[in-house]
Amino acid sequence: MHGRTSGETVRLEGNARERFYDSRGYGVPDGAALELAPVEAAHLLWREDIEGVDGQDLQAYLASEPGLAVRFLVYKDLRDRGFYLAPAERWFDDPPAGIDFAVFPRGEGPWGDAVEYRVRVVGERDDVPVSALGDATLAVVDEESEITYLGTDHEEVTGTSTAALPTGVPATLLGDRVAVPDAPDELYERAFYGQPLDRNDGGDLQLSLVEAAHLAGDVLALDRSAVLEKGHEVEGERFDRRLRVYRALRERGVVPKTGFKFGADFRTYADVESVDDLGHSELLVRVLPVDHVFAPRDLALDVRLAHGVRKTMVYAVAGDEVEWVAVKRLTP
Repeated sequence: MHGRTSGETVRLEGNARERFYDSRGYGVPDGAALELAPVEAAHLLWREDIEGVDGQDLQAYLASEPGLAVRFLVYKDLRDRGFYLAPAERWFDDPPAGIDFAVFPRGEGPWGDAVEYRVRVVGERDDVPVSALGDATLAVVDEESEITYLGTDHEEVTGTSTAALPTGVPATLLGDRVAVPDAPDELYERAFYGQPLDRNDGGDLQLSLVEAAHLAGDVLALDRSAVLEKGHEVEGERFDRRLRVYRALRERGVVPKTGFKFGADFRTYADVESVDDLGHSELLVRVLPVDHVFAPRDLALDVRLAHGVRKTMVYAVAGDEVEWVAVKRLTP
């Protein structure tokens, strides 16, 4: 059986529907014939179920369309794992931007309604806008044709870390940090702000600029504009994004602390009642502008690091509202 290109699809005549759709979920039936997406035709070529497309063998056909070889590798891998899948433009009435495949739950196919994964295929040298993350699975094909799957979801970031705070606490701006002498216990012991100069004695605290900007003018008797000016001086507009995310985390009952040692903006604690009974931090948070673009290698590094320290990697996209996107290694 040979395929023939017809517009953007490949047409198989004869008993193609019975052979490939009814039993194995390929293509769209047209009577007894079948209309295939190029990646489906490539997979049937690889299986030697068809002999050619427009007289081309598999290698020639893969070379005929940019990106087809990479999509074929992912399509084949998911089929090998026991999934039926369909091209996104055929399955979704309004295909999500950048999504290549709808992958159905094991044991189900295009005859049902459920979708297990929405897969976006990228090569390791492709750009990935942060706007493409969330409710999608990235299938990253590296230069050796190995595939790494990264699940991306919109995260619900919430916690129970709240504490009543004093007001009018004296504080002093010291370069790129703020000193709070004889700080009330509530600041560090209950709300986990700052770091004490003497962990055994408490008392004097050192606050980061982002912590101080959040507290200045109310909890701290400190000119907030001076703190913001210093923040802009040392970080530029990045300081505003970090402060926006810091506030959003605190408003959600989550305590952010520096994530510097992990290469992130913050590590977070969802349930802080006392620093004497402090649990393990759950998230690593990187603050990003809405137009940020990733290299897939950076995503893989972030996810690997977070997994290695038993945390989840979350990107805080700081637009008019903060959007939270979690990225994890996935095995379909």
